[in-house]
Amino acid sequence: MSEQSPADPALSHVDAEGRARMVDVSAKHDTARTAVAAGALRTTAEVVRLVRADDMPKADVLTTARLAGIAGAKKTSELIPLCHQLALSSVQVRFDFTDDAITIEATAKTKGPTGVEMEALTAVAVAGLTLHDMVKAVDPAAVLTDVRLLTKDGGKRGHWERAAGHHPKAATPQGNTSGTPAEHQPHEGARTAVVVVASTGAAAGTRVDKTGPVLTDWLAGKGFSVRGPLVYADADIAAGLADALTGEPGLVITTGGTGASPTDATPEATLAVLDRQLPGVAEAIRLAGTATFPLAALSRGVAGLAGRSVIVNLPGSPGGVRDGIGVLEPLLDHLLAQVAGGGSHD
Repeated sequence: MSEQSPADPALSHVDAEGRARMVDVSAKHDTARTAVAAGALRTTAEVVRLVRADDMPKADVLTTARLAGIAGAKKTSELIPLCHQLALSSVQVRFDFTDDAITIEATAKTKGPTGVEMEALTAVAVAGLTLHDMVKAVDPAAVLTDVRLLTKDGGKRGHWERAAGHHPKAATPQGNTSGTPAEHQPHEGARTAVVVVASTGAAAGTRVDKTGPVLTDWLAGKGFSVRGPLVYADADIAAGLADALTGEPGLVITTGGTGASPTDATPEATLAVLDRQLPGVAEAIRLAGTATFPLAALSRGVAGLAGRSVIVNLPGSPGGVRDGIGVLEPLLDHLLAQVAGGGSHD
């Protein structure tokens, strides 16, 4: 084996003599740290249907897998030899569905001298393996795949985000002439977005969310790096917004929870985190909706700024999302440029 040159990247868990070691983090400062990881269990449409209906022979599939993922994150230092023991402040595991997969996303948080990437990844892996165990009687050929880190925050390096379409074996992406992989380029918050869905039924897996994927596809087509959709029950939307604002994305769009029902709480949760409102944006979305659907006037959605993050509430219907996209399409780039300090027009 050739000797590693000074320009070559170094493996942090291997010393100069090639021996495995535990990294000494005693000199590092404690900071708030967050990591988000994802994966998917590829299976059959029948399994997806059964899990959504909570009709598997081993019942309560998602709850079991969620608890297993949280427990796995807490056991990471016992499972992976060189990981540090961490005092985790939060582990969240969420699931969503495609036609032939159950998707998994885990968020781990701590305050300490080292990151929580491995805890988030372990949560995804253990939750996925538990799903496999729960469905194997119906589909023994199910495959746990695409376990990967999406974002991490905290420490000296700040924010890191996986580039869209990044593959571990990829060389410098086309168009990146700096010689640095795209995921290590400076983060541009104004081109990052998070989609949050407030739906008790979708969070429980009893209904299909038809709004979040529309928004993620639209934003990705506009060149945004998109996280989500993050699906939360109406009662948990405040936690969903806090999760979405991790890493200070340029844009957060919510759907659902904007009506007059006693459980609709998205506007209140949003107002609690806003520094400034953008009332014209919210009114324009309502006007666009009432042009074809008079009941759209009942939407209480708001819009505004939380720091440098723009937050916009949209109704929880496909039509309401289409109306919102129609309003945001011509003004979004200018709005984000203004918030980022790129000038304004009075």
